[in-house]
Amino acid sequence: MTTWHPSPGETSLARTPGRFATGSDRAVSGMRWFRDTRRDDIQKDLAGWPEGPAFTVLSRSERRARAVGAFGARLAALVVLAAVEVLAAAGSVGSGPTGAGRSRDRENEVDDFPVMWADPGTLARTLPWQLDPSRCPENYRTHIVVTDRRLLVVGFPDDDTTRDEVLWQTDRDNIANVERRTFSKVGLEAVITFTDGSWCRLAPPETDRHWEVLRHLSYASEHVPYEELTSGQQETVTAFSVVRPSGRAVVTRRPSGNFTIEVAYGPLPDPRGGSDPRVKVMGPDGEHVNFEPGDL
Repeated sequence: MTTWHPSPGETSLARTPGRFATGSDRAVSGMRWFRDTRRDDIQKDLAGWPEGPAFTVLSRSERRARAVGAFGARLAALVVLAAVEVLAAAGSVGSGPTGAGRSRDRENEVDDFPVMWADPGTLARTLPWQLDPSRCPENYRTHIVVTDRRLLVVGFPDDDTTRDEVLWQTDRDNIANVERRTFSKVGLEAVITFTDGSWCRLAPPETDRHWEVLRHLSYASEHVPYEELTSGQQETVTAFSVVRPSGRAVVTRRPSGNFTIEVAYGPLPDPRGGSDPRVKVMGPDGEHVNFEPGDL
């Protein structure tokens, strides 16, 4: 086996670690579910999936106890619990992930946390079990790959990408919508909805807050070959590539009209930084431009 490469004529746009997301709210913290549209648990119906843990949404009283426990001493907890009772009546308790943002989908982020929503015969139901952190072996990794034609999941053991195995793939035409979600442990997740109405919720590792897979799924990524760039753009791409020799520069035209240069498979950026050093945005002549919505 070798490292996965796109087919002739196909352009690889991004490859980053990814897996099913994990609940952040106190009621669903550390948990995830696999549901059909009646909200029934379908784990036992997923073909070839090994046995996994059974999670239970925490009750309101259990959520209160967890919140109160953080304050330490039992006597202090009793005092805090009285305040929690008042807040709970107003609906203020139970929300509060370790990441960023506020829940815009309480039904699927607080009251429940499905990471697969799929009736029999739908596409999301075919996703591989290796995406589930509760089932995937400790020494096995899964990467999400986006090309101009496909979305793929590849897996490999022992951090050895030369042993890539394609676990799942689908054409880009089968993706109806991709929505960024910030109510999460990492402050960034993706709900991918397929044309048959099924969906999944994926997340990057907690250390990767720059998830270029999401960028290329959320917005149309029109790959622009080097020979079709203006001379000024070619100079900018060459200069950008020289100082980042670890990867191949890919140029895409963004919805704003700007052009994004990024180094495919380059090293992960420092998550403490506010920008991704693998990405540069340029104008029609290769000039520096400010980021606009949809560029990143």
